[in-house]
Amino acid sequence: MSEEITPELFARLVELAALELTPEEAEYLRRELNRQLDAIHQLEATPIPEGTPITSHGVPYPRERRAPLRDDRWQPYPNRDALLAQAPETDPEGYVVVPDIPHETLE
Repeated sequence: MSEEITPELFARLVELAALELTPEEAEYLRRELNRQLDAIHQLEATPIPEGTPITSHGVPYPRERRAPLRDDRWQPYPNRDALLAQAPETDPEGYVVVPDIPHETLE
């Protein structure tokens, strides 16, 4: 893969994502993606010693120093009706109704 997202490649990605962008928006996003790609390459170049343990957050805290997990408990929203009133359509049970998404078989 090339080291830069070219205007041609970006145009193809925009087409696949079905985005409508002005030329200025497209160039801005392409530049930002290339900056992110550069940051990824810099991270890839960082030497990591063999045998470094994998952690999800980068700091392997011992079990006795970890914060306890919070209780998973339900808390009702204080003004449910006002929140649901913003939805285009709701059902009698208070669920938001969303339109069906048509599916196409890709070849």
